[in-house]
Amino acid sequence: MRSFLTMLGIIVGVAAVIAVVSTITGTNEQIKNNLIGDGTNTVTIQLYQNGWVADFSYSDVPEGVPELNEKVREDILDVDHVENASLIHMREYADSLYYQGTQISGGQVFGIDENYFETAGYHVVLGRGFSTSELEGQRKIVIIDDTLKDSVFGGENPLGKSIDIMGEPFVVVGVVDKKSEFEPVINTVDDYYMYHDYSSGVLYIPDNMWPLVFKYDEPMQVIVKADSTDNMTEVGNQCKDILNATLTSTDETIKYESTDLAESASQLQQLSSSANILLIGIASISLLVGGIGVMNIMLVSVTERTREIGIKKALGARKNRILRQFLMEAVILSGIGGILGVVAGVILSKIISLVALIPTAINPYAIIIAVVFSMVIGVVFGMVPSIKASKLNPIEALRYE
Repeated sequence: MRSFLTMLGIIVGVAAVIAVVSTITGTNEQIKNNLIGDGTNTVTIQLYQNGWVADFSYSDVPEGVPELNEKVREDILDVDHVENASLIHMREYADSLYYQGTQISGGQVFGIDENYFETAGYHVVLGRGFSTSELEGQRKIVIIDDTLKDSVFGGENPLGKSIDIMGEPFVVVGVVDKKSEFEPVINTVDDYYMYHDYSSGVLYIPDNMWPLVFKYDEPMQVIVKADSTDNMTEVGNQCKDILNATLTSTDETIKYESTDLAESASQLQQLSSSANILLIGIASISLLVGGIGVMNIMLVSVTERTREIGIKKALGARKNRILRQFLMEAVILSGIGGILGVVAGVILSKIISLVALIPTAINPYAIIIAVVFSMVIGVVFGMVPSIKASKLNPIEALRYE
């Protein structure tokens, strides 16, 4: 019982560290997944003017902003860690979208090439996609996403129906949806407003049909697929440099910028880093207290076993053997306490996740560090009692009691 109570401080300390670190890791992963969770690893590079995404719905296209071509796309594909790229036109909030005389408010229109769906991670769930001849020809056809299908058509089959885009009728030939079924974790009202999509949906038309409904010389945007989430920032920066090299405008406020969700997630994670360090520090104090408990009990043990130590020394035991004996006891107590603390920490993190609805993720490095640290505590705080035991005079020790 006394050995267990000695280890209790170590158990509580290790469990606290693991629970805190797992909560921090889980929260950071949730932030990252909520922003980049669809798994497509895509970076969008858009044209900005005066710090805002350039919108040419009601303004002329500035000089010195050329349309992008296949040569630019090939340059982007040559960038390290780029798997695919697509050149697109995009109207964020398109006017004059109608179905059977009813306006589709909040709808988006994309003019896409043959690479878009693969790059962005979409697949056809109803009907078909665009053929090569349709992408190169002049057919007024449109593909809609699953969101627009639900918001506009409800339970009705949209295939073959006509949607008016800027007064031009486009026939629906297909419906697409994301390959990933990821949904962001919504725990608060703030999370809801951050991740809720207010768009009515998206309409995709062949890019060569863009001039029919919008401006023929509108600047294009680029969506790039990186080979991993960790490389998104680097890929976005290199690709925007390629696009900015195509600009000849004298307006310095006009430039391409990458919408880097990976960097946004990193910034959100860094906001809580100071609080996280403080929490880990507070939890680590428990380990320190546990170490002091080990030292106190070992000092009591040395006192209680003074006669035993005297007998061992009288029989020829040297100082280093007595030192190793008591030091090993301290290390074993701390080591077992560390292992039990790991089990308790894992269980505690699961309880926190269930009760507080906070995501947790067990960090293996935290487990290793906590156990090693508990062993070190055993060595450090067991050293004083061990040295005291090894220095006892055998004659005085035999006379004890």
